[in-house]
Order: sequence, then structure tokens, then C-alpha cells
Amino acid sequence: LLKTHVQPETVLYVSNQDAASILPAFADRLNYTKEGKQIVITLHDLQKNDSDNYVCAEEVENSPLLSAKGTMVLVKDAEGEQACRDSSWVVYSLIIVVALLFSALVCCALYHANMKKYFQKKNTNVVYEDMSYSSRRNTLVR
Repeated sequence: LLKTHVQPETVLYVSNQDAASILPAFADRLNYTKEGKQIVITLHDLQKNDSDNYVCAEEVENSPLLSAKGTMVLVKDAEGEQACRDSSWVVYSLIIVVALLFSALVCCALYHANMKKYFQKKNTNVVYEDMSYSSRRNTLVR
């Protein structure tokens, strides 16, 4: 197992005779099992400086070349994630406060502009004339 990008070094080397050498920085944090030609490697308690491109390489017989497959490992800082979560709540709170203030401003503007009169039913001027018999008789006599 090789680290190939940030600080190239051999993390784990297992020979055909099952002799293994582990990088001291990973001595307590690396476990591996070997079954035939398959090796399962487990890294635990990863730290931020463990971020790198890890390559499992196999020596090719009679060749200076290696056959390899790699995996990029990115270890995030747990404190940084908490800070991001906390700041997202602050952003959401600010958005809600701004929306409420904007709504209050619109309501005040509509109230002061007396918008009620535009939505009320307009009363038409009505003239009421009493056409009853007693009313007509009084006007006829005069």
C-alpha cells in the first residue's frame, strides 16, 4: 500500500513469505488480512494529514513495473463540519428575519397608502323619494 500524492511513501509492504513492514505512523491504525493472493487492508482512526491517494500495487515478475489500483482518501476535520452546520443555521435564521421584515414593510406601506378604499365596494348615490299616497296627497293639495 503506497501513498502517492502528498508525501509519497510505503504504508504497508507484504512479501510472498508473509513478512510485513508497516509505516510507523500507521502501526496502531492499520490492520490487514491475507487470504491467498488477496489482501484486505483496514485503516482506522484517520487523521487530517492521512488524506492522500492510496495505491495497492503488486510487483510484476521480471519487470520494474507495478500493477496498481488506487483510491483517493480525503479526511475531513470533524470540527470544521460542525462549524459549517452551525453557520448554515445562522444563514437560515437571517433569511427568515429578512423575509419577516420585508413583509412588515409591505404591510405598513399598504396601510399608509390607504389601500382599503380600492378594495371596498363603492356606494352609489341614491335619492329616495317617497311615492306613497299620503305623500302625494299633501303635494297635490298645495
